[in-house]
Amino acid sequence: MDHVLLQAPKKAKKRAEGANSNVFSMFEQTQIQEFKEAFTIMDQNRDGFIDKNDLRDTFAALGRLNVKQEEIDEMLKEAPGPINFTVFLTMFGEKLKGADAEETILNAFKVFDGEGKGTLKKDFLTKMLTTQADRFTPEEMEQMYSAFPPDAADNLDYKNLVHIITHGEEKDQE
Repeated sequence: MDHVLLQAPKKAKKRAEGANSNVFSMFEQTQIQEFKEAFTIMDQNRDGFIDKNDLRDTFAALGRLNVKQEEIDEMLKEAPGPINFTVFLTMFGEKLKGADAEETILNAFKVFDGEGKGTLKKDFLTKMLTTQADRFTPEEMEQMYSAFPPDAADNLDYKNLVHIITHGEEKDQE
């Protein structure tokens, strides 16, 4: 697969503790552009900030209609103030600092798995990967499903997929 859902930030040069750090230096230019696309998608009312209504609308667009207000409030509490693009990028930088690739990719899939089953419907995943942000081609989707075929109920075990992507081998099934 040519696409990576979320890349870890490039290693920043070691700086003295407390030195001024620029969040934009933590990422490659292409990564910043991808974050900008994600921010723009989430900033539903296009006011330059992500607020409660933007989050609710984003969840609705992803098919999650029953998001609790507390869940949205918890997300917003993670920010030091109003979430503009710089704050958004800083928050991702902090989350990704020291995060391993497996956990990062797994968390990207979990956003779409509202019930926490560890699987996603093939049709839903295909729609998401071919219509959002860095779109997969039909050929890439075919490659993915031939390498990671869905089960008889058309569910894709994304936990196993992520394990294979990050470790190169299937997880032992117990």
